[in-house]
Amino acid sequence: MASGSRSTELVLAGLVPVVWGAAAGVITPRGPLTPDAALISIGLGLVVGGAAGYLARSRWAMIGAPALAAVAFEIFRIRAQGPSVDAPAGSLFGVLAFVAGRGVHGLLALLPMYVGAAYGAGLARRAAGRSPAGKAARVRRHLGRAVIGALTVIVAVMGIAVALPARTAPLTGGRGVAELTTITSGSHRLGLMVRGSDTAKPVLLFVPGAPGAAERGAVRKHLSQLEKHFVVATLDRRGGGSSYPAIEPTATLNLDSEVNAALAAANHLRGRFGKDRIYLLAHSGGTLPAVFAAQRRPELFHAYIGVGQAVNTGAADRVQYGETLEWARSQGDTELIAALEAVGPPPYDGVYGYEPMLLAEGRVYASGDRGHGAQGGLDESMQAQEYSLLDKVHLFSGFLDAFDLYYPQVRDIDLRDRLSRLTIPALFIDGSGEVPVRMELMKDWYAKLRAPQKEHVILAGAGHRSMFEKPDRFTDILVQRVLGGDDRPLVGRAITDMPTTVMPIVSP
Repeated sequence: MASGSRSTELVLAGLVPVVWGAAAGVITPRGPLTPDAALISIGLGLVVGGAAGYLARSRWAMIGAPALAAVAFEIFRIRAQGPSVDAPAGSLFGVLAFVAGRGVHGLLALLPMYVGAAYGAGLARRAAGRSPAGKAARVRRHLGRAVIGALTVIVAVMGIAVALPARTAPLTGGRGVAELTTITSGSHRLGLMVRGSDTAKPVLLFVPGAPGAAERGAVRKHLSQLEKHFVVATLDRRGGGSSYPAIEPTATLNLDSEVNAALAAANHLRGRFGKDRIYLLAHSGGTLPAVFAAQRRPELFHAYIGVGQAVNTGAADRVQYGETLEWARSQGDTELIAALEAVGPPPYDGVYGYEPMLLAEGRVYASGDRGHGAQGGLDESMQAQEYSLLDKVHLFSGFLDAFDLYYPQVRDIDLRDRLSRLTIPALFIDGSGEVPVRMELMKDWYAKLRAPQKEHVILAGAGHRSMFEKPDRFTDILVQRVLGGDDRPLVGRAITDMPTTVMPIVSP
């Protein structure tokens, strides 16, 4: 009878973490995505580990319980997609995906389970009156307690860290606004940072670049001067930063969803600040959903401003691949040559194929007046208090997962075929050091585009991220061309001609 009871306890000791891992795999296949979910994960990990350790009456549960939970978790989240949940890869992107995905889940779920199992096993042994005999055994016991005590402190600190909310610095004066909020787009909640010195000023919505992009850090660091002239609202795209929980269901992560997100943010801001129309600003990959939003609902917007406008990213990728390979050969960069030849020319099925080209872009196009800074801006957002600790983790997993899932759907869109007319004024800004093929595609589309008024401004000494590389000039251009700071405002006067000449380069 005692033997049967003991067998039952051992089965339960293994079953408890398996059930927990399976439930987590179904409910949170990407691990805990919010502070509340992270705290629940930590708490349940401690409880499940404690139960497994007590039932097993052995410190082997410290290894067995997390291992069983991890296996069950991986099996039951098998349908989840993206680098952060797929099989690990050995590249830099692969390492980042592993750390941001499995690594963080391990810290928030498996480490607490390990600690809980240690306490559970200790309680069971104490209840049974089992204590180590001999000096060596007592030394091992004290060392074990010290290690578990240190890990307990780590779990407690981790819980406090993930619970700390994001915040943004207040603005002086009673007419300003500085808030981190969310907007609803369909069934999704998307993060929005709103800042401006005067709520009576015009409202400017910014849609950032890459899939899963989150640029609060870059906006705060470089474009704070805009807050004097606009109420600036920065959207975290679906799957990025504070919007990472909205990545599911991934089957709906497509261009239409991204267009709807921009429109939902615009409508929220119109209602929040009592405006009939707002200004729409977008960068790089964010310009695709933004420009289609401007085309679909022009009555919501005063004007559209595209920075580093995407026209046909697939065509640009193919040319850039050839130029990158040519540059690598000219420099004798055998590592880059091998990486490029291994993946072959684009298009690729996922983000890993694009990795060599993306990582090399700053070096390949960094000569002359090409002012390429950090392409992703992740370092700036990692330092921003406007993101919580989990948000910062999701900067990486969001970019990798969203790029992998979304980019193959939009890379073959060609604005030269899909969008020939806007019914609102349009301003385009590029850096003189933009990747040449992107500039050529932009000029080709610009020449064909019909709009009430359009302008194309080129900033000297800037590259793809010109708005962040030359923030003072960028702010001046928006004040002059958009708000009418000189005698040629983009908005506010009747325009009958259709200028198609690219403006001269604007000096730094």
